[in-house]
This record gives sequence, C-alpha cells and structure tokens, in this order.
Amino acid sequence: MRIAILDDYQNAARDFADFDALAAELNADLTVFNEHLGHEDDVVCAALEPFDVIVAMRERTPFTRARFEKLPNLKMLVSTGRRNGSIDLASAGLHNVVVSHTGYSPTDAVEHTWALILAAARRLDVELFSAQSPRGEAEPWQSTFGMGLAGKTLGVYGLGNLGSRVAKVGLAFGMRVIAYSQNLTKARATEVGVELVSEAELFATSDVLTIHLKLSDRSTGVVSAKQLSWMKPEAILVNTSRSRIVETPALITALENRLLRLAAVDVFDVEPLPVLDQLSRTRGLIATPHIGYVTAEQFEMFYQDSAENIRAWAKGSPIRVMGL
Repeated sequence: MRIAILDDYQNAARDFADFDALAAELNADLTVFNEHLGHEDDVVCAALEPFDVIVAMRERTPFTRARFEKLPNLKMLVSTGRRNGSIDLASAGLHNVVVSHTGYSPTDAVEHTWALILAAARRLDVELFSAQSPRGEAEPWQSTFGMGLAGKTLGVYGLGNLGSRVAKVGLAFGMRVIAYSQNLTKARATEVGVELVSEAELFATSDVLTIHLKLSDRSTGVVSAKQLSWMKPEAILVNTSRSRIVETPALITALENRLLRLAAVDVFDVEPLPVLDQLSRTRGLIATPHIGYVTAEQFEMFYQDSAENIRAWAKGSPIRVMGL
C-alpha cells in the first residue's frame, strides 16, 4: 500500500497524527507532499498515479472525473473537512474509490472573518509594525483613522451555520445586522436576531458586508460589478467563503476606482496565489493566504480523523464515508 498526504505546506501532518505508526501497522509506504502539485492534470496525475490512498487537504487539490480516470491505483481518498466541492463524488463511485471526510469546527472560520473585519476597520494593514523590525524614521506613528463598529450596519450574505455565527458577534459589537440570500426566510432571520432585507438593500446599506455562501453553480459570480456598484464608497467587503462567488475582475475595478473602501479576503481563484497576480497588487486589498481554517486544533482533528479513516478502511469497515 502507498499512502500520500497532499498540500502539507507547513510539514505538520506528522506532528498532529502518528502517520508513521499507521504506515508501519499497515505495511505501507508514506509520502508527504509539502509543495502544491500545481493545476495541470498530467502533472498531478503523474505524481499521484502510484498511490492507493490519498489524504487531500480541503480543496487545495481537486479530484475531477479526468483525474480519477488517470489514477487507476487509487482506492481511498480522505478529504479533510465535512464537504469538498472539488471532489467529483459520482466519478469516485464509478471508479470504486471510497471517499471519507473528517470532523470540522466552524469556529475557526468565524474567528478569522472577524479578524479580517477588525483589521480592515482599524486599518491594521497600515498600522501594524513588528517589535523585531525597528520602525524607520520616515514611518509615521499614526497615519489612518479607524472605523468604529458600534452603530454601523453589518450585512451578512448567507445566514447558514457560519453566517449566523458571524451575525451574532456583530450584534455583540452593537451593530445593526441585516442579512440576505436567495432562500433566506424572515423566520430564519428572526431566529438569529437579524433583519431580512433585499439584495439591493444589503449591498447599499452595509458598512461591512461579509459573504457566507456555499459555492455552487447558482452562487458563482453572484457578486458582480452590479452588486459592487450599489455599495457605499466607504464600505468594506469581506470574503472568507469562496473566491468565485465574487467576480474578481469586478472587485479589482471597484477597488482601483475607489468605489469600495477596502476588501478583506482569505480566498482566491487560484491557490496558492501566483506572485504577480493582479488582485494581490490592487490598492485597498487586505489578504490572508486562505488560513481561515488553519489552526492547530483544526489540523489535529483533520489529521487524526484521517489516520482513523485509513485504518478503518484498511480493516474493511470504512467510516465517515461521503455520499452524493
């Protein structure tokens, strides 16, 4: 048996779970890929073709129909987290590949959403400096005016598990919280303690607008130039959900033309983000490298559950199996 762990950027998998003991127990060879394999099917499949078991970190490496067809040895795929939109489960079934998931805690993404909101509101992208890096004489001691959140309007686009948690923190800050999504009901909004508004009012009224939609054909590109044009020029847009929900060219245009004060994002169309990507060089962008779920507690759950999944599958009794 050959086992691969993918996209372990920080070489942390062995720290959070004893994969070496698992490999010895199963008489398996273990390979950990610290670098992303890229986006070319031929390159990815050539690297992964020998493996029977693959542990995929979230959606960093997609598993499409074309890739399953080029991986004849693959028998089990572990996806960290409970869902993975980049795995074609129907194709996995056709190729007799067992796909399992791990546990997942939503609190990390909620906390990171608020880290970005606060960083943008108080312009920490400009005001932070490191104690290890002495300030240059030309650097001003203070250079921006922050935006207080109490009394401002927080718009939540999508009031599911994550969106509702983010909304409740906004209420704790003393913000007016409004929400919209295509299927959101007044009863659900009332249950969370927020106001249901129209799409136009969400974008036009929010001082901070945060996105919490699942990526689907329906939600792809749902935030376009039209929606962005409705926003206040002093507003902040936050996206810790999925990049393709917002049309990137439209976001770049809005920022460059100062139609929007700031955008704080943790997700990108292509990850890892290319060095010369236009979005990364756009004025008014605060960005983090998709770390909303990257905490020690989350990774311990991911990797320990992954090892447990592999052990159970090897014994003929797979657990946490993902279905269509």
